[in-house]
Amino acid sequence: MYLLENILIILPVVLSFVILVVPSRGRYYAALLISLGIVLVTSVPAVNVIFGRETAPVILPFITGLGSVTLTIDGLSAFFILVTNFTALTGLLYSHGYLNPYLGLKSPSRFSLHYFSYLWLHLSMLGVLMLRDGIPFLIAWELMAVSSFMLILFEAEKRATLKTAVNYLIQMHIGLVLLVIGFLLCEADTGRMSFDALKIYFSHHPNTGLFLLFFAGFAIKAGFIPFHTWLPEAHPAAPSHVSGVMSGVMIKMGIYGIVRVLTYVQADLVTIGLIILTVSAISGILGVTMAIVQHDLKKLLAYHSIENIGIIGMGIGLGAMGLGIHNPLLVLLGFGGGLLHVLNHSLFKSLLFFSAGSVYQSCHTKNIEELGGVIHKMPVTAGLFLTGSVAICGLPPLNGFISEVLIYLGLFSGLSGGSVYQSLYMLLGIISLALIGGLAIFCFTKAFGVVFLGTPRSETHIATSEASREMLFPQFLAGGMILLIGLFPLLFLQPLSHLISVQFQIGIDPEWQSITESLSMIGRIGCLLIGMVALLAFIRYRILKTRIIRQGPTWGCGYTAGNARQQYTGSSFADALAGLADPVLHTQKEEVPFSEEEIFPGERNFSTTPADVFRKGLNRLVDFLMLILKKMARLQTGNIQHYILYAFIFMILIFFLLYLKIV
Repeated sequence: MYLLENILIILPVVLSFVILVVPSRGRYYAALLISLGIVLVTSVPAVNVIFGRETAPVILPFITGLGSVTLTIDGLSAFFILVTNFTALTGLLYSHGYLNPYLGLKSPSRFSLHYFSYLWLHLSMLGVLMLRDGIPFLIAWELMAVSSFMLILFEAEKRATLKTAVNYLIQMHIGLVLLVIGFLLCEADTGRMSFDALKIYFSHHPNTGLFLLFFAGFAIKAGFIPFHTWLPEAHPAAPSHVSGVMSGVMIKMGIYGIVRVLTYVQADLVTIGLIILTVSAISGILGVTMAIVQHDLKKLLAYHSIENIGIIGMGIGLGAMGLGIHNPLLVLLGFGGGLLHVLNHSLFKSLLFFSAGSVYQSCHTKNIEELGGVIHKMPVTAGLFLTGSVAICGLPPLNGFISEVLIYLGLFSGLSGGSVYQSLYMLLGIISLALIGGLAIFCFTKAFGVVFLGTPRSETHIATSEASREMLFPQFLAGGMILLIGLFPLLFLQPLSHLISVQFQIGIDPEWQSITESLSMIGRIGCLLIGMVALLAFIRYRILKTRIIRQGPTWGCGYTAGNARQQYTGSSFADALAGLADPVLHTQKEEVPFSEEEIFPGERNFSTTPADVFRKGLNRLVDFLMLILKKMARLQTGNIQHYILYAFIFMILIFFLLYLKIV
């Protein structure tokens, strides 16, 4: 049996190298076939675990030349495996149509490397989810960073893309170093370098310090503020299907790591929960605020990933506090809302990135200020983008509403039964989540309204045609799942509650059952609402079918002098909020003011450039380090006598330190 399992595991790894030599016509189909095999091999045991068909974790001993590597699938791994597989598969399906225009512009080897890297990103993420031993886990973590780095470099001829990819890789390695330090501290105390050894370490050491070290390492991947500076640059630089996978599931590997470490924490859980809740609330508020002022559609979506990571983190923080105060309902609501939002975000964010990619392919720009009226040529894409927008804003009857309601209920549940400070934190959490939701609605009103409604704002960036069927199909798959979770939440909440109860060893609170039944009732009301709308649409269609429909311009009350320049732009729509949030945003305005002497003013241009204060701080640090390195470079004189002098000074310093018994 183990021989068969080892073959099934190693086969996709070996076949992935076939992508590098397969003919151009069959490259995509070979990648798709291998991806389907990966999904099948990992999803079957994951489904068995998450739906309780396996009472114990599935353990697959995988024999390599370096020894035995154990792949373990428990409930937490199984959940993330299914989320990863769905988004990775839809991303690959979308890539076929999205990359078609590049066929004549890129070499065949570039496409081979791209699909090879895509498969290895998928494999490495699954490795992260199934490995418990420290060294294999870190190897998989590094493979994930390198493969995603190669995917970002698809348009490496652009200097900005190359710079972004290098910045991404550097920051990923900073996170890796933090994780290595965490595992080494654990090994120094327990003699084992693995996640399971953390339980022993936490049993006789203060838990907060080591947890925060792991949290920082995983937070860089997840994109929590202030560890987020790579994310708004890397997502727009990558192809849209890669952006969808990176935002949808790759950054969730950081969330997985945080939750995995939390399963071993045994003390200080209330303190840890409050820290996660605080960082997450700040990330959510600042993420959505910075998203509102963006001009680049994909960068806007990237900042919304930070916002949603904040929402997920708020749920995880609540769950940790529930464990600390032994409140099973708070654990279920916190972790249930957070983990369900992991799934929800993977669906609507990948859908939004795919839709943005379709707009970019048709209009050849991501600049919101140059778009407009796209719905007239791309009605299906507009409908899909609107679906994702409604879902990401947490509005019923779609999936974002369900997970955010669970987190709201967790915050309200935590108001009572705790200390004054705990109740105050919960109140601030409620205000933060409400503010995040309101700003998200504001932001996507801007994004959808400016991009899809009105008339084109640029003569050179007018939508030409609807996206191809092969690009629309994976978007419909994601949209269908969004609707399914929103209308039938019980199908997902029941296995999720079982997962949480087993993972954290708690009972199912009776109040949880009533909450899930209420959400199920809301889903049924949503079904009724959609049915009524569909019925009215059908009646309208039947009535208008036999009538002649005339189309013409909208009546403008006799005023016909307007043009496209008199529409709201993204900047003007967000100007009021940008002014209020300027202490945080530091939006730079470029304009030439009018003078009193100008009787006939000349042509003027006005533009705004949103700034990220955290990225500016990082750039200042980098500039400072570069200055130091440039000054140190003066030591390289090329004179052998100077190099001998450096060695002599170094030896004197060592003898001096030894004399003082410092080393």
